[in-house]
Amino acid sequence: MRTERTQRTDRNEPLGDDVSGDRSARRAVTVFPVLVLLAGALGLLLPGSFTGWGEAVPYLLGVVMFCMGITMTPEDFRGVVRRPWAVALGLVAHYVIMPGLGWAVAHLLDLPPQLAAGVILVGCAPSGTASNVVTYLARGDVALSVSVATVSTLVAPLVTPPLTLLLAGEYLPVDAGSMVTDILKTVLLPVLAGVVVRLLAGRYVQRALPALPWLSALTIAVIVAVVVAGSADAIKSAAGLVFVAVVLHNGLGLALGYGAGRLGRLGEPGSRAMAFEVGMQNSGLAASLATAHFSPLAALPAAVFSVWHNVSGAVVAAWLSRRGR
Repeated sequence: MRTERTQRTDRNEPLGDDVSGDRSARRAVTVFPVLVLLAGALGLLLPGSFTGWGEAVPYLLGVVMFCMGITMTPEDFRGVVRRPWAVALGLVAHYVIMPGLGWAVAHLLDLPPQLAAGVILVGCAPSGTASNVVTYLARGDVALSVSVATVSTLVAPLVTPPLTLLLAGEYLPVDAGSMVTDILKTVLLPVLAGVVVRLLAGRYVQRALPALPWLSALTIAVIVAVVVAGSADAIKSAAGLVFVAVVLHNGLGLALGYGAGRLGRLGEPGSRAMAFEVGMQNSGLAASLATAHFSPLAALPAAVFSVWHNVSGAVVAAWLSRRGR
């Protein structure tokens, strides 16, 4: 759910020509938790309506990642070269803090194997698709946020599978090789396809940008409905435990991400960006991988995370924005 405003090299300055796209992204982020809650309720109450939809989840995720890729410009990649230290710090913090927290939370709460693997997989996923918009709302360093999110997504095929194998392998068998292939197909290829379309048809893409956040939000909502429907029988007994795990995972990630930015001397805007790049995850990818490689129950933490990290992100962003005035 990136917005064209996030593609500037300036940290959080307005961009007059892209006001409509920016407003659309902010509205989508605000409405998104409600959409996901409704989708989850639909999946829980009418699970039979989504029978057989599980195989469509990777393709739905591909739509979300294509939307992310189509918002990218060469400026996003130049930002990585301009600030290698800050981007490297964000990347390391993301792939160290969240996987480690996922493992720690699973042990602390003594989660059942399926749920433990699901929580860890959420932690091993790249940055969330809405992190850039939330960083903007928090008056953070949007350029840094875009750069970290871009790199964390591009390296996911190389990082997410081995981390999942290392940390979740004690709970369930992990086929890291197959997971690499799945991430390439559902993440990297759609993102690159989006970049190519943007380069070849930029004029037409510009007109469609305001609709892209809504398309991403609706698609993720459908993914959540499918995931919840697949584990509807087990949700009543596991939902409370999963919610506690998700709140701990996300909250500690936001706090430690901010702390990493402070330790790295990135300043207040940079530290705010780090908080959201670390604490917000691509839960759609986690849900897709959990469904394909583990079980629908293992995807439940990702479904709950989809709702919660947008709620917590919006609340924290509003608080930081007021504090920065």
